[in-house]
Amino acid sequence: MKKNTVSLHRIIQASPEKVFRAFSDPIALATWLPPYGFLCTVQQMDFQVGGIFKMTFINFSTGNGHSFGGEYLEITPHVSIQYSDRFDDPNLPGEMITTVSLNKVSCGTELVVEQTNIPDIIPVEMCYLGWQESLEKMKKLVEPDIPDA
Repeated sequence: MKKNTVSLHRIIQASPEKVFRAFSDPIALATWLPPYGFLCTVQQMDFQVGGIFKMTFINFSTGNGHSFGGEYLEITPHVSIQYSDRFDDPNLPGEMITTVSLNKVSCGTELVVEQTNIPDIIPVEMCYLGWQESLEKMKKLVEPDIPDA
């Protein structure tokens, strides 16, 4: 792994539109983004270029949380999202950049996520593990095709 960078690649059996909605809907995002053992509250989410977001991950075991937020830098519906991320904790300095790419493939969506400039105090392998868990949760949200009753 590159220093302070994680990259993930998945094939998701859902349309790019549905996967994009998982990133753009605050309730959906709060459902799948926190890794196992964490809850998420979304305080603000203005999903447009220049819009900002603010959320908190809460450790379910301890009740302790860490808040972070950022700005949406680029959005191409159903194709790509890029956003900045800053932790409120001064011990986690710097600004991370996350780029999400969606590509329609025969069986759904090719998803590529790259997060750069992860603070030195966070082990990159733990960040990678967290993203793996999050994407597994996201797949369980978007892959079922449940018709309206």
